[in-house]
Amino acid sequence: MKKSILLGLLLLAVSVTAQAQNFALIDMEYILKNIPAYATANKQLEQASKEWQAEVDKRSQEAKSLYEKYQTEAKKLSADQMTQRENEIVEKEKEAADLRRKYFGPEGELAKKRNELMHPIQDAIYNAVKEVAMEAGYDMVIDRASAASVLFASPNIDVSDDVLDKLEKAQ
Repeated sequence: MKKSILLGLLLLAVSVTAQAQNFALIDMEYILKNIPAYATANKQLEQASKEWQAEVDKRSQEAKSLYEKYQTEAKKLSADQMTQRENEIVEKEKEAADLRRKYFGPEGELAKKRNELMHPIQDAIYNAVKEVAMEAGYDMVIDRASAASVLFASPNIDVSDDVLDKLEKAQ
């Protein structure tokens, strides 16, 4: 008798807890694919990246050319000339590495440009998700693209299209 009462209370507690929370899912990848501003921002980032990579490659090629020239002329050079050429090569390699770090480092130009272009898009998505959640009374909205622990979720709780609708109305 005690076990059945305890089991009944436990089931009641679990059901009350489960009903008290209202969840929804979004698919951030799906949302981003359907936002034209995101595609435009990615193209701008790709173009800037290509331009900066070309500049870095040019410096690296200059260092390589200096090295190859040094290799062919090394036998004819004096010790002072060899040291001077070696220093020039090292300086060019350092310039290329500094340029790579300036453009592609953790706080480089690419990271700054990505933040500049993507932050407004992320803010708009966040605000749209928040509006959808508040209007529908969701306690939690989970991104299925980044929630590795979500093994299955019913399509009925996916509100990605609602978020896209909010984004379109906001523009």
